[in-house]
Amino acid sequence: MTNLPKITLVKLHHRAQNSIGISFGYNSNLATTVRTLPFARWSNTHKVWYIKNNPLHLKLIYKNFKGKAVINGDAFFSKTVLVKPQKIIIPKRKRVLNSQQKTLLNNFYKYLKGKRYSQSTIDTYTYSIADFIEFQTNKNLENLTNRDVELYIESVYVKRNYSVSTQRQFISALKLFIIFEPKTKINDLDLTRPNRDRKLPSVLSQKEIINLIRKAKNLKHRAIITLLYSGGLRISELLNLKIEDFHVNRRQIFIRNSKGRKDRYVTLAENFLPLLQNYLVTYAPKNYFVEGQFKAQYTASSVRKFIYKYKTQCGIKINVTPHTLRHSYATHLLENGVNLRHIQELLGHSKPETTMIYTHVARKDLLSIKSPLDFAIDQLKKIDKAEQNFLLSGK
Repeated sequence: MTNLPKITLVKLHHRAQNSIGISFGYNSNLATTVRTLPFARWSNTHKVWYIKNNPLHLKLIYKNFKGKAVINGDAFFSKTVLVKPQKIIIPKRKRVLNSQQKTLLNNFYKYLKGKRYSQSTIDTYTYSIADFIEFQTNKNLENLTNRDVELYIESVYVKRNYSVSTQRQFISALKLFIIFEPKTKINDLDLTRPNRDRKLPSVLSQKEIINLIRKAKNLKHRAIITLLYSGGLRISELLNLKIEDFHVNRRQIFIRNSKGRKDRYVTLAENFLPLLQNYLVTYAPKNYFVEGQFKAQYTASSVRKFIYKYKTQCGIKINVTPHTLRHSYATHLLENGVNLRHIQELLGHSKPETTMIYTHVARKDLLSIKSPLDFAIDQLKKIDKAEQNFLLSGK
């Protein structure tokens, strides 16, 4: 036993997660063994092998190296505390509201609940009205007019350079609030929302999509990225997806209670099936398709983090989010000749105008149009043989 090589387990905080560092001198047998651990990676920064820190992985390390090495695991079985950079937490500003205002907002919250709005909409609208009421705290509710609304927008939304969409959300919330509380002198007919910014969505090429998937060596990450793109899913739809929602025989995925409380079916890509099978066998999720620690629901922030990491590794310059994959899905369908009405159904859009934005980014027809500059140079070449070697560079 004393002749066995030694391994030291150390606590690491690497790549934004707590990890178990597996440190040992050069030994080909130990190197071969460590590769059998699920998702074990080599860190060039710390010059050790590492694996995510959890009780299961710690148990696997002892099991796989039993009889092959002497393990020093004091760092995990003592009171040693992992030291990592201190995170600066900025406390949230607390609104100054009196008891009457709090009661009013609480009743407005219940009113929105009764209207069966989504939880995110209820929270957004309630917070928007809370800020408005706090701003007008020195003025009675009965005396509020449209000019007070305009002054609030000018003093808060414009001065702080809030987005147009945020301002539109406030107007939508206020329209509901004055129906709920008709005491004010705010005239609903004069409340107009500013026009939306007509920004074109960012879209990846099909080659960039494949490169992004290839970069994801983690099986769960690869399955998530592939499913987001192949089904054109919203991030909330992916996180709420359950095992029973996959209809493999029909090549369909059932999306339940999505935006606008609508159900729909999307296509289950045939090339995703082997990856799906591998993922289900490896992770054995119990309820949701993607689950975090202790089988809890996965978080949107985790998805955004690893997508950002892989897009950086791919050298993609534009910002890539889960919704970028949905935009790319719709644009590529359109470029492949799929009818706009069908794309609307697959995306779950209520209005065709929402889907129409993809006609502005689809490249198939646009790229076939010849630039007038090329026409001009072609004509020049035909008219004068001496100018056949004309180059735009001037050389």
